[in-house]
Amino acid sequence: MVPPVGIGITSSMGQPDERKSTETIASETIAAAISGDRSALRSIYQATSDRVFRLMVRMVGQQDADDLTQQTFVRAFTKLDQFSGESKFETWLYRLATNEALQHLRREKHRRTEELVVEPTADQTDHIEQDERVAMVRQALDQLDPELRAIFTLKEESGLSYQEIAQTLDIPEGTVGSRLNRARRELRRLIDGSRE
Repeated sequence: MVPPVGIGITSSMGQPDERKSTETIASETIAAAISGDRSALRSIYQATSDRVFRLMVRMVGQQDADDLTQQTFVRAFTKLDQFSGESKFETWLYRLATNEALQHLRREKHRRTEELVVEPTADQTDHIEQDERVAMVRQALDQLDPELRAIFTLKEESGLSYQEIAQTLDIPEGTVGSRLNRARRELRRLIDGSRE
């Protein structure tokens, strides 16, 4: 993946660094980035790009995740001065990423189901069953309404709280719970239907 706006990052997006995934961006780093400090921009990118990429994979699939992650960071870095600091920086970034993904999904009428990479298991039979289960969930997720998929992904994959999801999607916190329950019900229905 080529880093946005000329930032020389060499880490592979395919191998997320769990240490980075729990970092919170310091306000000093954001202030430095707003003033044009390229090392601050690089720090922000390194600390958050894996999380944005994983969100994009879940939202739009592997094939388009790289491009949309790039677009998210280009948009974020050009709009950094609009970050008010009222929420966590990561929440603001997730909002930009989710909006990019939803716009992409609206533009794409026919999406391909992407091949999933599953950790191999010792027993080949278990591996095949696990592949089938993951593919079934992926296919069900692809059929979900994009807004429901966003809420489910932000909660289950990214681990955001209801409050953070509400801030990310700019909806009331109570709506998050009801839509998350609806997403789970729809997923169960779709998965159970595919087993019949």
